[in-house]
Amino acid sequence: MNICICGGGNLGHVVTGYIAAKATDEVTLLTRQPERWNPTLHIITPEGKTLEGAIHQISDSPAALIPKADIVLLCLPGYGIHQTLLDIRPYLKPDTAVGSVVSSTGFFFEALDLLPETTPLFGFQRVPFIARVEEYGKSAHLLGYKSSLSVAIENRKSSLDREDLGGSLAKLFDTPVHLLANYYEASLTNSNPLLHTSRLYSMWHEWHEGIVYPSQNQFYSDWTDEASQLLIDMDEEFFRLLSVLPVTTGAIPTVLDYYESTDASSLTKKLHSIEAFKGILSPMKKVGNGFVPDFQSRYFTEDFPYGLAIVHRLLHEHHIPSPYIDKVYAWGTSTLNSKL
Repeated sequence: MNICICGGGNLGHVVTGYIAAKATDEVTLLTRQPERWNPTLHIITPEGKTLEGAIHQISDSPAALIPKADIVLLCLPGYGIHQTLLDIRPYLKPDTAVGSVVSSTGFFFEALDLLPETTPLFGFQRVPFIARVEEYGKSAHLLGYKSSLSVAIENRKSSLDREDLGGSLAKLFDTPVHLLANYYEASLTNSNPLLHTSRLYSMWHEWHEGIVYPSQNQFYSDWTDEASQLLIDMDEEFFRLLSVLPVTTGAIPTVLDYYESTDASSLTKKLHSIEAFKGILSPMKKVGNGFVPDFQSRYFTEDFPYGLAIVHRLLHEHHIPSPYIDKVYAWGTSTLNSKL
C-alpha cells in the first residue's frame, strides 16, 4: 500500500518512521517544511533499538502525493485539520481511507462535513504512541506503545470493508485493533482534553502577570492530588454526557479504570509511576531567571479550543450540568483570549 502521513510533529515523526521502517509499504510525507527532512528517519524505541525508516517521497504538495495514496493519516493538531482536509480533497481516490491519529480534536466532525461520501474515515480513540522529536526531520523517540488500539471507522458509501481496514491498521502498527461502534466513541475522550486541562488548571488558575516560577516542573511526575480530584470530577460529568449519546457501555473507560486507580491519591501515584510519562516537562517558557506558563503550547492551543470545547458544547446542547468542566473551560478560553 501507499500510506501518506500528513504532519511533522512528534507523532508525525514517529508514525512516519515506524511504518517506513517495516519496508512493506510505500510511505510518503506531506509537510509544510519538506526541505528540513532527511529521506531516512531514525526512531529510538523504549528498548534502545534504533529503527530506520526510508520515506519514499517528501513534499508540501498534496497534488504530488495524495493521488497515489491508499491511506492518508493526519498527524495534526486540531487547528490544522480543517485546511488540510480541504487541501487533499481534490486529489483523493474514491476509496482512499482518510484518518486521524488523534480523533478528540474534531476530525470526524470536520471530515464528515468536508470529504466526499465515498471516502472511508477512521480515527484512533487514543494515540498509538507516546512520541518526542529529538532532531527535527531526522530522529525521534518512541517513548511508549499501546497494548491495543481502539479505532472508529465510518465507511459510508465506500466499498472498503471495515474489517479489512481495521486489519490493515493492525498490521501497520503491529498492534491488535478493536473496532468501535461509531465515531463518537473515538471523538469523545477523557484523555488529553480532560487529562491535560485539569492539570493546567490546578497548576495555574491563580497565575497572573508578574508571577515567575524558579524552575520548570514536570507535568506528570509532579502531578498532585488536587489535579487528580479535578480530573475525576470532570470525568464524572463527561460520563453523564456519554450516557445520552450512542456510545457503547465500556467503549470508553473511566479515568480511574484506565489508570487502574480507585481515588485521587491512587491516581496520582499511578501517574507518577508511568515510565513513559517521566521527564515530560510542563509547558513553560524561560523569562529572565525563571519560568512562566507557555500559553502558545499545544496543551493550551489544542486541548481547550479543539478538545475540551467539543465536550463542553455537547454537554450544553444536552442540558447536562457540568460545573467542573465549565470552570476549567472558562478559565482556559479566557486565558487564551487574553493572550491573543
